[in-house]
Amino acid sequence: MLDDFMWRAALAGLGVGLAAAPLGCFVVWRRMAYFGDATAHAAILGVALALLWNISIFAGVIGIALLMAFCVSTLSGKGYAMDTLLGVMAHSALAIGLVAVSFVSGVRIDLHAYLFGDILAVGKSDLAIIWSGAVLVIGLMLWRWQALLTATLNEELAHASHINPRREQLVLTVALAIVVAVALKVVGALLIAALLIIPAATARPFSRTPEQMALLAALVAMAATTGGLGAAYTFDTPTGPTIVSLAAVFFVISALASQGWQRLTRQR
Repeated sequence: MLDDFMWRAALAGLGVGLAAAPLGCFVVWRRMAYFGDATAHAAILGVALALLWNISIFAGVIGIALLMAFCVSTLSGKGYAMDTLLGVMAHSALAIGLVAVSFVSGVRIDLHAYLFGDILAVGKSDLAIIWSGAVLVIGLMLWRWQALLTATLNEELAHASHINPRREQLVLTVALAIVVAVALKVVGALLIAALLIIPAATARPFSRTPEQMALLAALVAMAATTGGLGAAYTFDTPTGPTIVSLAAVFFVISALASQGWQRLTRQR
């Protein structure tokens, strides 16, 4: 089965969807959308440094993502507005990464694949990395679920429950770095944040509990990746953007259905 590139692509999409969905819920709840975007943009710098130093791209992307998170947390309390700081660091990291790539000699680099993804080129080793990262992220979320929810809801309540909000923030940061690294091959650096945010936002109107929202978001993400993969194959369109476009269609349907239901309940 794994000898068929479409099966490998489908399994890769399912793995990324499972990893991104629960994390995306926390990104939405904590209003960290811009942070996710900044981390994804920094992935290009991680790719460039990995190629320059001849190390694993996965390791390079995770290292840069964690470094960016550390820099943001260090500078955020020193007179810089968070959105401004993230904007500067995100675009700077992307630009520096693109410049650094030009210095890599002797290696053929497909920037389009890193920026927008190339899920059809996923190999068996890539599939192993994606699913290893997905299992690790899911394990982190299950392990720290209640603590993460408490820290997200109220920091004072977290302290009263002997939960360190900074530690939970670190858990989210590590999980986000892993998701960015494994999703880079599927949707690319410029679209990773969309795969984090859109499924969670789609599931939100129909969820009564955090667990229900995470489960619905996972279903939406998996439907978007597999459905987008099939649509891209059928209509010969770029795979990463097609996946995100289908996720956006799901969000529009969700928003319209939610508004229609609210109007119907008011009339009753």
